[in-house]
Amino acid sequence: MIRKIFILLFLATGFLTARAQEVSISKGWKFTVGDSAQWASPTYNDQHWQAANLNDNWERQGHPNYDGFGWYRTKVVIPSSLKDKSYLKDSLRLNLGTVDDNDEVYLNGKLVAKYGGYGGTIKDGHYGGRSYTIAANNPAILWDKENVLAVRIFDTGGDGGLVTSGYGSTFNITMADVMDHVAVNTEADFVYGDNNSLSKSVKLHTTNAYQYSGTLAFKVTDPENGTVLYEKTNPANFTSGKPFTYSFSIARLAKRSYTISYTFTDTKSGKSIVQTETTPYILTPYPTAKVKINGADVFGARPGHPFLYLIPATGKRPLLYKVAGLPECLKVDAATGVISGSVAQKGNYPVTFTVSNSLGAKTKQFTISIGDNIGLTPALGWNSWNAWGLSVNDEKVRISAKAMIDKLSAHGWAYINIDDGWEAENRAADGKIVTNSKFPDMKGLADFVHGLGLRIGIYSSPGPRTCGGFLGSWQHEDQDAQTYADWGIDYLKYDWCSYSDIAPKPDLDGLKKPYQVMQASLGKTNRDIMYSLCQYGWGNVWEWGADVNGNSWRTTGDIQDTWQSMSTIGFNQGPAAPHAQPGHFNDPDMLVVGKVGWGPSLHNTRLTFDEQYTHISLWSLLASPLLIGCDMGHLDAFTLSLLTNDEVLAIDQDALGKGANQYIKKDDYQVWVKELKDGGKAIGLFNTSDKYQTISLDKTDPAIAGYTKFRDAWQQKYIVVTGNALTAKVAPHGVLLVRVEK
Repeated sequence: MIRKIFILLFLATGFLTARAQEVSISKGWKFTVGDSAQWASPTYNDQHWQAANLNDNWERQGHPNYDGFGWYRTKVVIPSSLKDKSYLKDSLRLNLGTVDDNDEVYLNGKLVAKYGGYGGTIKDGHYGGRSYTIAANNPAILWDKENVLAVRIFDTGGDGGLVTSGYGSTFNITMADVMDHVAVNTEADFVYGDNNSLSKSVKLHTTNAYQYSGTLAFKVTDPENGTVLYEKTNPANFTSGKPFTYSFSIARLAKRSYTISYTFTDTKSGKSIVQTETTPYILTPYPTAKVKINGADVFGARPGHPFLYLIPATGKRPLLYKVAGLPECLKVDAATGVISGSVAQKGNYPVTFTVSNSLGAKTKQFTISIGDNIGLTPALGWNSWNAWGLSVNDEKVRISAKAMIDKLSAHGWAYINIDDGWEAENRAADGKIVTNSKFPDMKGLADFVHGLGLRIGIYSSPGPRTCGGFLGSWQHEDQDAQTYADWGIDYLKYDWCSYSDIAPKPDLDGLKKPYQVMQASLGKTNRDIMYSLCQYGWGNVWEWGADVNGNSWRTTGDIQDTWQSMSTIGFNQGPAAPHAQPGHFNDPDMLVVGKVGWGPSLHNTRLTFDEQYTHISLWSLLASPLLIGCDMGHLDAFTLSLLTNDEVLAIDQDALGKGANQYIKKDDYQVWVKELKDGGKAIGLFNTSDKYQTISLDKTDPAIAGYTKFRDAWQQKYIVVTGNALTAKVAPHGVLLVRVEK
């Protein structure tokens, strides 16, 4: 990962807006890399600086692999009418989008704000949204005149700059408002009732001592046609420590997403805030009591190495597991379905799984492939970073493992991966890496995870330090690889991070070198350790990742839980897609569904429910590792439905191992097509616009010509396709995921 400690200064879920006068500062910025104190001066001539695109980081604006200082400047007239028309007149607010990673803000040459309001130094790194408040009488403000706003940025690694990044990330100047510290807390889960009904409670709260008294208007709208389905206004009063709670129930909703808006208006000030969210809808059918065997059709291991595989199956418990044709030295636990042991001889071993319960039995043909190639299908698992960041600990990992075995392993999920933050400050006297106090017994933790039938992963960097500032593996690669093997580690995420200090401007051979070194070290151990290269797609890693024996490789910078981030990453994977193959896969980063937050505080993902369907569908089409990044101890019903759809997961786990290609790209929709091993195809019809779109593929189109069966993968049912085309009305930012068969 490109390590960012996510400090989100905007509301985590939905859209929150306050009606206030503002001056936009989204255009006219210039920037340069480097550092000079004179660049803060209002008289400095920046005409030779390049125009800044605030929609992108500076790496993609001509400064690849650049870490360190950069400056942004713009000019803006701040009218006194802002103050005159404001209910509160004492403070000015500067909203500066998202800073990657830390900043100092200068107004007309005077330092007015820094570090996101946090302490330390500019090099400490506080990635996140920026909203600064300064006194209206600050002499740095030139009312009704041109002001020069300069922002000094320090990037600790990976992407850098001043950017617009998703919802709530704005570039404007406003007066501080009576609603600044008011929020509608929508973090509670929706509760599902009979007849597709939904209920929920939200809270109006504030940190102000001001006594708010007004109304809360609640409205449900159909986004397809703008029809208002429900509307109600209630009195609402609250102050600091005394929130107002509003509970509602909506009956008989169709299987689609609707928009809910909450508008609070304060009677005294006349000010309002509006927050919106969308309603969830579950497409994945509930598992039946009858047995169903899920998961991939193949699993690879190296000869002589420990073998561990849990047969994924659903159905009424208890289940009884049998395997016919197991190679010698492997055994299956009939009660748990865990296959363990070791196979000495290379070869493909066809076996037959039989799983039975009181209602009957099912069988499945499966291949155990013993050879040099492992990770024959993309990894399905959990990674701690997007939920817990550096606050991960032994307890959180155990909770996640228990949740996976209870709720997800029956669908093929298998990896529990610890990200950054487990390392001690110093190595042992003999140079071995050791854990910090959050992980008192790493081998004991690995044994616990293995005892459940799951596999465990860990994190390091080829540099002296990880992205979070912990010990990396620089010059200790053999020791660390052996230590991981001794602990029982099954997966290594190897993150470039501070290796830029070793190789500041690497050529292609320089990009490969640290990953070749660690791969050689892993090869000396007697254990299969999946190898995940994390260097953000530099040097077109998809073209050579397999050559250094990477099982997967990051193709991009860090993902965030916004449509802009997820869609930009996902829909730009076309160049990498042809390089996916069994044992070697493109990795567009971890999933951002469920409760995320980068630790220790969490929030509901800011992706709408339609966007989450797009997220999982696109990553599955791309044959990407699916690594859950949420709080596994709190899997709400919708998130669980996303992660347990076996027909969608089967597209990701298809043994052919091909990534989808971008077949059609239009301004408002895209079509992606993935070839499958059985001769069928998986096709995603994606609506990339903000409005409902009708998307069609003619039956004579080469993508579907000759195919007669069309199956909706999310709903797990065949579609009746009449006329001359496959046609679907797709929700904004939504998807129809279809599997076609002959």
